[in-house]
Amino acid sequence: MIKLNVHEAKTHLSRYLAKLKKGQTILLCHRNTPVAEIRPLPAALAKPRPIGLAKGKFRVPASFFKPLPEKIIKAFHGDTA
Repeated sequence: MIKLNVHEAKTHLSRYLAKLKKGQTILLCHRNTPVAEIRPLPAALAKPRPIGLAKGKFRVPASFFKPLPEKIIKAFHGDTA
């Protein structure tokens, strides 16, 4: 983990971005007090995920489409009585 004060990070941002790409983590500090942690984002998928991978593995029961009980509907609106 790299510990940086804000001034150093602003001055040499591109240098530290290159280190982030390699997997490093930066602890950003303000007057030597940690205020944020900067981590690289996970790598993007090489190709889009295909649709329908679970087709035929489960069924949605007919009860799923029935209206909810009145008690549950009231609870969604904040009525707990």
